[in-house]
Amino acid sequence: MNAIPSNTKAPEPIAASPLPVIPAAAFGIVLGLGGMANAWRAAERLWHVSPIAGQAISVFAIIIWALLLVGYLSKWVYLRDKALQEVEHPVQCCFVGLIGVSTMLVGGLSLTYSATAAQLLFWLGALWTVAFAVWRTGGLWAGGREPATTTAVLYLPTVAGSYVVAIVAAPLGYPDIAQLAFGAGFFSWLAIESVLLNRLLTAPTLVEALRPTTGIQLAPPAVGSVAYLSATTGLPDMLAHAMLGYALLQLLLMVRTLPWVLKQPFTASYWAYSFGLTALATATIRMADRGDTGIVLSLALPIFILVNAAIALLVILSIVALFRHKLFPR
Repeated sequence: MNAIPSNTKAPEPIAASPLPVIPAAAFGIVLGLGGMANAWRAAERLWHVSPIAGQAISVFAIIIWALLLVGYLSKWVYLRDKALQEVEHPVQCCFVGLIGVSTMLVGGLSLTYSATAAQLLFWLGALWTVAFAVWRTGGLWAGGREPATTTAVLYLPTVAGSYVVAIVAAPLGYPDIAQLAFGAGFFSWLAIESVLLNRLLTAPTLVEALRPTTGIQLAPPAVGSVAYLSATTGLPDMLAHAMLGYALLQLLLMVRTLPWVLKQPFTASYWAYSFGLTALATATIRMADRGDTGIVLSLALPIFILVNAAIALLVILSIVALFRHKLFPR
């Protein structure tokens, strides 16, 4: 440590952040809430339920997004070193991409209230998402990564980001962008999936703190189904059903591995399950709304009820953990 000359006054210490230290992973909460709002909006069309629930969850998601964004930006002001460490971390860095993804989702939710705000948020989020995905993926191509740090968070920059571009771009009037984005997300998913399965099957078991990230495994096929439905029209086809089928398989695997994951005490990391779950509900409802019958129609309501219960549980546990100062462990 450098000595301070005796004739020089020591600098004032940097003020502590007046807000909680928000990790980028916290934006996963917005994905879950936004996904739940979209599921309720889809339910309005299929079952003619009251729009109040969907609107309330949408507003709640937007408020949480705004609070998290202020908290995250304050970290760059007051705790810049900690923010830089997060960006450089081999696992936590991928969550930074959720800032753009959540912003796009909020843009989609805002369309009901302001088309201008929806467009602005979508483009800001999309630009952030593409820039971060290219930067982060380019760094991964350079190699030198420890196998132990290979987790499902690798899906977030390219797969989740591209799928959400597709989901939000279509209702904003950009069907061509939606189709291009779906392709980017779909093929990125197929490439990364094999890497992750190889790591899970052959490398040492995930440490307890990282086990909730396996919940992200449900997201690519489930969110991909919603993205595909957003970029297409008409009766759901074979690819839509195939992706939904794989999502259902992932759901069963999530249930199978839950006792192993639950060895990790509850933190915000458990919201990793939420985006895939809500997308699964949205996909089945939208398929039924577009003319699907048989098992998809039969599954739509039970899955919707299950997902509502899961999100409600996550919200309750999060509130309890927040008051115990354990939601965002340092």
